[in-house]
Amino acid sequence: MKKGKENFEFVKESDDDKGNYILQKDTTTKKTTTFVVIVLAILIVAVAATSFFLN
Repeated sequence: MKKGKENFEFVKESDDDKGNYILQKDTTTKKTTTFVVIVLAILIVAVAATSFFLN
């Protein structure tokens, strides 16, 4: 089995010219991450409240 490049970076700086990254450090990524964290927090609170009220 042939292996390719394995030096992936988690976050790419906006001035780097690379293609092997997962997230790019820009406003879209920050806004999307904030949105996902807020939605997950709301879902966790909803599950906890449902569990509290149904017992």
